Amino acid sequence: MSHEVLYRKYRPQSFDEVIGQDAVVKALKGAIANSAIAHAYLFAGSRGIGKTSIARIFAREIGTSGNDVYEIDAASNRGIDDIRALRDAVAVLPFESNYKVYIIDEVHMLTKEAFNALLKTLEEPPRHVVFILATTEIHKLPETIVSRCQVFEFKRPSAEILRDTVALVAKKEGYSIEPAAAELVALVGDGSFRDAHGTLERVIAAKVGGKSGAKSAANISRDDVEEATGSPKSELVRGFVGALAAKDAPAAFASLAKVREKSFDPKLFLELALSLARLALLRKMGVAAASLSEEDERFVSATPAVDSKLIRGLLGAFDYIGVSPIRELPLELAVLDIVGEKEQNLFQ
Repeated sequence: MSHEVLYRKYRPQSFDEVIGQDAVVKALKGAIANSAIAHAYLFAGSRGIGKTSIARIFAREIGTSGNDVYEIDAASNRGIDDIRALRDAVAVLPFESNYKVYIIDEVHMLTKEAFNALLKTLEEPPRHVVFILATTEIHKLPETIVSRCQVFEFKRPSAEILRDTVALVAKKEGYSIEPAAAELVALVGDGSFRDAHGTLERVIAAKVGGKSGAKSAANISRDDVEEATGSPKSELVRGFVGALAAKDAPAAFASLAKVREKSFDPKLFLELALSLARLALLRKMGVAAASLSEEDERFVSATPAVDSKLIRGLLGAFDYIGVSPIRELPLELAVLDIVGEKEQNLFQ
């Protein structure tokens, strides 16, 4: 029996199953209810958040069978000849539906000539054709293309939505997952349902493989996630944030040395540190925070020195961590800024 990846297994099959895109779903359902089907839609948003899934659902909801839905990957079919072939194909009537639906994914990858050819088709499409263009980079599309579509901006799911989704999928797969573990899977997923599902799948595979293939120990801990994903250990993150709160630069730099030594992703380490610091600050202010592991709970309760300067210092590093030739450098500069060394604020 072939294995079905979790993202495909649990992708939404109806509008009611879609999570986190309420405005988009409401608008599309309204269009269907009012028989106001446009000839072209543009779904824009980051990767793995449901653009193609909702395009397929929409096609089904307007009565289009699978034989009349065509999915085109513009990353590999990006030339003018491909669009000319599409232009010829749209003139053919549907096999068994009222509409033919063309879903063009990664549409921003089309060449300039291909866009020009597509524009002519979008301007005067046959009545039986609906185009759904999907892109992660709407700014790369010609305005002439955008203006001829109904545009829907898809939102990145919040960390809470991803966490809850991870917990639900783990449960359906026969596992319980600790809240802190689900939080980490969501964070590694980086705002993408697809990536979060993929991360959970890696964790489950490592869990089963490490237990001689048995599901007897079906609880997924944060340690399991850290081991499967190569994420920084929580004690290393706590040590770093604690050192910043204590204005202990040598200890903070020692933590960063371990990040470099273990080849941990500095961006993920920064996200984990910022998340922990935020929870500590919220707790200090008396604001209820998310569920924490026992170790993190003890740390947050015992670290009242986390302040807004620390948070701002970590946030400043985000602007540079993706472009710095030395990936740890923004974190090192943040340490100097936060602990109050006699340095200028290098993030301004």
